[in-house]
Amino acid sequence: QSIQAVMNFTLNFTITNLQFTADLQKPNSRRFKSTEKVMYHYVSLANNALLGHSSLSISHLLPSRGHFAYFHNRDDTGVDAMCSYRDEPSDLKFNRTTVYHELSKMTDGITKLGHYSLNSQSLYVNG
Repeated sequence: QSIQAVMNFTLNFTITNLQFTADLQKPNSRRFKSTEKVMYHYVSLANNALLGHSSLSISHLLPSRGHFAYFHNRDDTGVDAMCSYRDEPSDLKFNRTTVYHELSKMTDGITKLGHYSLNSQSLYVNG
């Protein structure tokens, strides 16, 4: 039985219709918790679509609960989402360019994530 390494990467993007407030940097605040819940939901939906993509075979690409960070980006809110995946020997290797292009397709050209509007120049996959 093989051991599967869990690998991490970060998704960075900017939400243009979520005004940044200081409570987004306080993990115990109601606004942080409600925003994190929504972010987890949307990023998980993106994950499910990525896993179903035939050219991308990465197991368990998921945002880690408690691993969202929000930062002030002019009038907008920047998001860092720490994600992880299992590096399975039978899978294609993680390719951040492929993940970027698939996420771009799933977000209408990096413009929408659920009810959030995205800065189309803001998506970055670091891994």
